[in-house]
Amino acid sequence: MQHQNWLITGVSTGLGRAFAEAALATGHTVTGTVRNHDDLRAFEALKPGHAHGRILDVTDTAAVPAVVDDTEHTVGPLDVVIANAGYGLEGIFEETSLADVRRQFDVNVFGAMATLQAALPHMRRRRRGHLMAVTSMAGLMAVPGMSAYCGSKFALEGVLEALGKEVAPFGIHVTAVEPGSFRTDWSGRSMTRAGRAISDYDELFTPIRQARQKASGNQLGNPAKAGEAVVRIAALERPPAHLVLGSDALRLIGAARRAVDDDIRTWETLSRSTDFPEGAQL
Repeated sequence: MQHQNWLITGVSTGLGRAFAEAALATGHTVTGTVRNHDDLRAFEALKPGHAHGRILDVTDTAAVPAVVDDTEHTVGPLDVVIANAGYGLEGIFEETSLADVRRQFDVNVFGAMATLQAALPHMRRRRRGHLMAVTSMAGLMAVPGMSAYCGSKFALEGVLEALGKEVAPFGIHVTAVEPGSFRTDWSGRSMTRAGRAISDYDELFTPIRQARQKASGNQLGNPAKAGEAVVRIAALERPPAHLVLGSDALRLIGAARRAVDDDIRTWETLSRSTDFPEGAQL
């Protein structure tokens, strides 16, 4: 496999760490972003000389391009960039403050966009590269109690699909990585949880929250295998635009897409009735 230079945001734990470890094990060089110096030292100790740590808050719009540019100049031209940094916000829509929703989008959407946007000029000049972002199965299906998180991931899916069409002429690939439930801290200590205040939602949401907390640490997905899958597609000449990870993600996304298709078919006549009679076809 040809050597590649990778940049991955959020490599302290979770899937970001798994992606980095898999790339390093394959012989690639990885620059990983973390939030503090202890995590930086721990990351660089994984493979000295090949694992390069950088302190970064992806919501700092001035710092993101500075880190990308520095990596290009000091480590080498980037072949693969993964916008992975993000977190989950759990809460009933009516009980979740707009301030918390904005923070969710600031990290999950705008942080990812800043990362990809900073890397793009370098890849465009070279006419090659692979941009990825970690969305979620929740970017293609939605569950109660996760409206802000699902909204942020749905938004990122739209960004990636449009971006892929814009940069394909330059030889740049774009992949949305859509994990299901993996055995990480995502639903445990890493998750932010909105407070409860409205008893009308107790019957629906209390069992959901309890089940998610109980499942933390026992999820079906193996992070190491997710890392191997991402390394595999990064080596392809024609990588997928969507990479679903996990059998639970396959099942839940499939069910969600069938439900949308059913609505489209059921209401097709009404949908068509809104055209002018002479309406032009797009």
